[in-house]
Amino acid sequence: MIAGKGGVGKTTLAALLTLYLSQRNPSAVLAIDADPNSNLGDVLGCGQAATVADIIEEVSKNPERVPQGMGKDAFIEYRIHEDITENKGFDLLVMGRPEGPGCYCYINNVLRNSLARLTGHYGYVIIDNEAGLEHFSRKTTRACSRLMVVSDATGVGLRSAGRMFELVEELGIRADKRYLFVNKTAAKKDAEDFKKRFRVDLVLTIPCDEAVAGLSEKGEPLTGLSAGSVMRKAVAAAGEEIWPRS
Repeated sequence: MIAGKGGVGKTTLAALLTLYLSQRNPSAVLAIDADPNSNLGDVLGCGQAATVADIIEEVSKNPERVPQGMGKDAFIEYRIHEDITENKGFDLLVMGRPEGPGCYCYINNVLRNSLARLTGHYGYVIIDNEAGLEHFSRKTTRACSRLMVVSDATGVGLRSAGRMFELVEELGIRADKRYLFVNKTAAKKDAEDFKKRFRVDLVLTIPCDEAVAGLSEKGEPLTGLSAGSVMRKAVAAAGEEIWPRS
């Protein structure tokens, strides 16, 4: 479960971790874009994908499409399973944005219930949450094996990261392991201080990478990064620490 304030690189991290795990364990990875401003699919090179919001909207407007004897929620969940986008080495599920002024409560409830069943089919599930703190209060996920909060090296970013860790504890969301990613920096001198300050299992630093910035400017996916990419290598090294091989 990956969280962070806007602009710190959490979607980039989610994408690179997905690519790393999909190379290590093909077809065992489900990437979930839980950000209403969905762009994880673009960063992963998947293009447009059906969203949970689209499916809910379609069923709401056309209730006659629900088969007799099947409840609406069960049909929506069936459609979600059917419309998961299959890619080389990983699958993608996109939450999307509901039409109109309605809240995300129903979509989150559907996603939460679907996740409970989906996770058993994959070895790894990477959830890219929306920026900020609201997704925690909605409790889309009540527990995760690894919570990764992303920050940049600024005071504002680190304070925001600290609030996220605090809120997780206040809401009783279980995270077996907690990690702080400090993005766009190679400096590791403060890692031990951050580890104590945020009470995390590990602090990981990810350096700037001009190749990533270049792809972003061109609107091209991160699949175009070479194996020698500084950021890709750093994320792969982090992956080895987070998921050590047995």
